[in-house]
Amino acid sequence: MIVLKSAREIEKMMAAGKLLASCHKQLSKLIKPGITTWEIDEFVDRYLKHHGATPEQKGYRGYQYATCASINDEVCHGFPRKEALAEGDIVTVDMVVNLNGSLADSAWTYAVGNISAETQKLLDVTKEALYKGIRQAQPGNRIGDIGHAIQQYVEGEGFSVVREFIGHGIGTVIHEKPDVPHFGLPGKGPRIKEGMVFTIEPMVNAGEWPTKMDANGWTARTVDGTNSAQYEHTIAITKDGPVILTEQ
Repeated sequence: MIVLKSAREIEKMMAAGKLLASCHKQLSKLIKPGITTWEIDEFVDRYLKHHGATPEQKGYRGYQYATCASINDEVCHGFPRKEALAEGDIVTVDMVVNLNGSLADSAWTYAVGNISAETQKLLDVTKEALYKGIRQAQPGNRIGDIGHAIQQYVEGEGFSVVREFIGHGIGTVIHEKPDVPHFGLPGKGPRIKEGMVFTIEPMVNAGEWPTKMDANGWTARTVDGTNSAQYEHTIAITKDGPVILTEQ
């Protein structure tokens, strides 16, 4: 069942989203060669607690960290660790903020120092794909319109869209209906309605789209070892269209 949110509920989620966005803004100043994803995770934990919030994924199904920090060929759910990031790496930092019981979810891929032109294109295309998906999230459209717009654009740029991990509804728990694939056919899936709140979070690979799971049971990475990027926003559907709750 898809739970439609009231204007008041969306307002509370927007407050969580603004805090999340401010945390990402601070991370953009911190991430450089030599920092570790362990230090990034500790910063996020402190930052959220200082502002009266908690990292929702910490403890979720046994997950131990405030963030998912995925480096280079890691697609998602990378564990923070103490090895330093190097010049030319990319790192996706994904977090869910709980502020007074309301959630917001956003991921951002950061360049570590100078990156190659090919990797920069991967980041640029992934970010643009997110916004192309958001523009399709209009009342009366269908969820499939979002995924189709993303897939057509990404594949047209020579990259691929991950199939195994998708967007999702969100509210007072991390994962609700509807499921939001980043691929598929237009005109398919649930009708988009005012009051829906969900994430759009395309994961785009430089090579082929299949992924494999690490032994930790959480971290997914590309099968062919190519880089993967991700950008994610939480959006609310209003009568006038989508509103981004996690805008930086």
